[in-house]
Amino acid sequence: WYWQKEKREPYVKFMEANYPPGFSYEDFGPLFTAEFFDPNQWADILKASGAKYVVLTSKHHEGFTLWGSKYSWNWNAVDVGPKRDLVAELATSVRSRTDLHFGLYHSLFEWFNPLFLEDATNVFKTRKFPTSKSLPELYEIVTKYQPEIIWSDGNGNAPDTYWNSTGFLAWLYNDSPVRDTVVTNDRWGVGSVCTHGGFYTCSDRYNPGHLLRHKWENCMTIDKRSWGYRRNAQLDDYLTTEDLVKQLVETVSCGGNLLMNIGPTHDGRIAVVFEERLRQMGAWLQVNGEAIYGTKPWRAQNDTVTPEVWYTFSPKEGKVNAIFLNWPVSGTLELGEPQAKLGETQVKLIGYKELLKWVALGEKGMAIALPQLTPKQLPCQWGWTLQLTDIN
Repeated sequence: WYWQKEKREPYVKFMEANYPPGFSYEDFGPLFTAEFFDPNQWADILKASGAKYVVLTSKHHEGFTLWGSKYSWNWNAVDVGPKRDLVAELATSVRSRTDLHFGLYHSLFEWFNPLFLEDATNVFKTRKFPTSKSLPELYEIVTKYQPEIIWSDGNGNAPDTYWNSTGFLAWLYNDSPVRDTVVTNDRWGVGSVCTHGGFYTCSDRYNPGHLLRHKWENCMTIDKRSWGYRRNAQLDDYLTTEDLVKQLVETVSCGGNLLMNIGPTHDGRIAVVFEERLRQMGAWLQVNGEAIYGTKPWRAQNDTVTPEVWYTFSPKEGKVNAIFLNWPVSGTLELGEPQAKLGETQVKLIGYKELLKWVALGEKGMAIALPQLTPKQLPCQWGWTLQLTDIN
């Protein structure tokens, strides 16, 4: 896109300097080899991350499908490049080795498809592209791979009527093989984003910091500058695990899910830096998962007295979880939101055996004495959870 459409200078120069004259985007097809792609290893990493669902990009805006689509002749991973059905392989591994829900991302439009460009020139009065390409593909992936999430994207500035989104969704929810389990997002045509859909994505890296009335998802990237794999990425381009825990906590406390994007390599690997981030998130969730999974937003999302404290509520246990991202130097954590009850309220640090001492500050909340722990004794390295029971 930057190279062929926007013709941004650094990209054009890079291609001229490093590829033969006349090299086209299609020539990248055979260079996508995936010889190191091991779906079992991917599934194991995904499981270790503590994630509950995974969304594979089955087709992005350049139209190359990771399955052997009947509607993408000679521009798919079975005919060109890996010569493998990557969607089928990952779906099988995820389903046989993990409890994750398997989802598929699919781009409605394609940047350079002549049929789409023709429809766009006709101000979408003609519908050659959706009827011959996009819709048949959607029916194909649902029927063939039975994904539990359909993550639609790329409306190409066309209305949902052009894509016949309501027709497809009616089939998906009423007659498709996944009608009882499937979940969808909100990117189905101009005007539907943040207004219609199973869960709202609103925009990329959407993190409003306040409670939303509708289920939503923060879809963001570990590499701050890209959704793909960048060979020239610098270490500080990647969010740290501390950053990622903060994103997760802020998102969940406001009623959202976190969809963390990683870009695999052309030869099919999840780069070690991404694997480390995923495994560290999993280690954090191993300790603090009860403050995340199955929780609901509490009456307050973050604390009014101490910054970087976020709340969730565990309805089954009736517990309020206060996740604090900075360990106070004083050893005392003041919380302005919870109203403690003398002789009844209990405070526990997840991952530490003994109950914590606290004092009520009347209307102003409570002050909690944190245990004096050596770095080795800390339950985890980033972000800690206090569980409060029996509070007003």
